[in-house]
Amino acid sequence: MMSGLDIGGLALGVLLLLLGLRLHVGVGMLVAGMVCYLLVNEGDTSALLFTINNLVYTRFSSYDLAVIPLFVLMGQFAIHGGLSRALFRASATWIGHWRGGLAMSAAGACAGFGAICGSSLATATTMSQVALPELERHHYGKRLATGTVAAAGTLGILIPPSVPLIVYAVLTQVSIAKLFMAAILPGIVAVLGYFVVIRIMAMKTMRDVERAPKHSWAERLTSLREIAPVLLIFGVVIFGLYGGWANLTEAASIGAAACGVYAAWRGGMRGDGLYRSLLGTAEATAMIYLVVIGADLLNSGLALSQLPFELADWASGSGLAPLTVLLLILLIYLVLGCVMDSLSMILLTIPIFFPIIMQLDLFGLTGPEKAIWFGIVALMVVEIGLITPPMGMNLFIVQKYSRNTSLGTVSRGIVPFLGADMVRIAVVVFVPALSLAWLG
Repeated sequence: MMSGLDIGGLALGVLLLLLGLRLHVGVGMLVAGMVCYLLVNEGDTSALLFTINNLVYTRFSSYDLAVIPLFVLMGQFAIHGGLSRALFRASATWIGHWRGGLAMSAAGACAGFGAICGSSLATATTMSQVALPELERHHYGKRLATGTVAAAGTLGILIPPSVPLIVYAVLTQVSIAKLFMAAILPGIVAVLGYFVVIRIMAMKTMRDVERAPKHSWAERLTSLREIAPVLLIFGVVIFGLYGGWANLTEAASIGAAACGVYAAWRGGMRGDGLYRSLLGTAEATAMIYLVVIGADLLNSGLALSQLPFELADWASGSGLAPLTVLLLILLIYLVLGCVMDSLSMILLTIPIFFPIIMQLDLFGLTGPEKAIWFGIVALMVVEIGLITPPMGMNLFIVQKYSRNTSLGTVSRGIVPFLGADMVRIAVVVFVPALSLAWLG
């Protein structure tokens, strides 16, 4: 009879093997979950069939997950409505004349677009098409240009609204509104950290760079009118939730409708714009839900094997310092980031790691505070996976849209930004108040 650790370890090994064979992660999780169920029940398929029969309805009858397609639709409307270009132009109008200002403008635009889109891959794809041509036209180096867009693209899953944050909240029963508020200050710190990196890199590489013209105050104020919808939508989603006058689904619905109206006003819904927005929403939502179902089956099987509880008991009785356990978990996230996407990592690991974290005494945090703080820390480490060679998806996206640029050049350009990310993670880990300051 195999132990729970043996069964869980074998199931996870099957998953990694399937991922290595380039099978879709959702399907890989489904297969690994089936293996886990069959091993626990010694080949009896009745429990597996019963679970599969009830799993889809139980998960998707949950009201919380209804917001995912709404936020995805909001992002699609933002993409086709020209918000990305408006954000980049507004940022460039204000700071484009600084040394490295256009690269900073790209990072700022990624942050603003992430506040509407909620997807790092969509942010990187859209801003690559908008910002890279301008950076290359002003003779920015390939490393600085591609590294900026790839790194700043990760802000799409940190700055709310964020689909991985919503999934984390559903898995851990944490308030989504509080998680969104907790992510704001770390998001601002991330943008400022990238600004510092860009400035340092620009001082070394910008001798031949053509600076953008300095704009008048009248032009700067005019540029703000173009991005007013971003500020309005962000305010509705965040402060509506925190203020209690809109629940998450209502805020997401209002945000999607506002982005749709803006896109129609800007002409983005002409021709096949609406069709592409709806199709993109359907495809992205189907992919997310497939991963959710796969992770649900796998995590259900792992729970049946008692793996998460055995690991939690081992961690609490191992004698290791709580910070050591936390650092080991973060290291596992960094390794997984080389082969998995952010949503899959959240779905796979949180049911395993969350019970361990909740048993640790970390900085005197209460249970609810620890749950929110760990969600922000985990998400920041997960986002590094999007820019970690060799499988970081943002690297491939940026390389695709940058002319005559190798993946190696993009990977080297990302290194200074990874340094800034590590510093930010250390600050948020050791100063929990940074993510808990606005929660009261």
